[in-house]
Amino acid sequence: MDIICLDLEGTLVPEIWISFSEKTGIGQLKITTRDEPDYDKLMRYRMDILRQHHLGLKDIQEVIGTMAPLEGAKEFLDDLRRHTQVVILSDTFSEFAGPLMQKLGWPMIMCNSLRVDEDGMISDYVMRLQDGKRKEIQAFKRLNYRTFAAGDSYNDLTMIHEADGGCLFRAPQKILEEEPGLQIAQTYGEFATIIRSFLAK
Repeated sequence: MDIICLDLEGTLVPEIWISFSEKTGIGQLKITTRDEPDYDKLMRYRMDILRQHHLGLKDIQEVIGTMAPLEGAKEFLDDLRRHTQVVILSDTFSEFAGPLMQKLGWPMIMCNSLRVDEDGMISDYVMRLQDGKRKEIQAFKRLNYRTFAAGDSYNDLTMIHEADGGCLFRAPQKILEEEPGLQIAQTYGEFATIIRSFLAK
């Protein structure tokens, strides 16, 4: 039995932090896991910037509410779910994910959570698992699933390498150069072809 494991941001929806950066005009928040492989360092940096600008969870959620899936993502996901099981493995947070999952037709997602203080400021974040994406692939394999993983960022690489099959989707040039052995898709059509080839094996 097969299960397809997909990243969320940059793969099915726009990058939340980039969208928030563009809305607020705070350029420092454009840095994502496509640029910084150390997730804890990145999140601490983001929380510091938010505190400096007195921006809380509600401010981010308001921007997320205006976001839509990437063009073609919903149709790609709908078609994929007609043929096999799909789960989204993301380092985003449940406090961010709800509106986006609704717009994607409520696929299953595994993600993390935030701690918010009484003033509505993000005070910390809680990872369900360290290196969770890779460990979730390992868990599916122990359940006798054949796994395929795909994403676009540094935090997707361990799950892609752990899975039985995988690819990069619209990854930045730096990652493509560092991972020459991985399959690459730039369009949802190419993405679907790679997955269909895996499912047919």
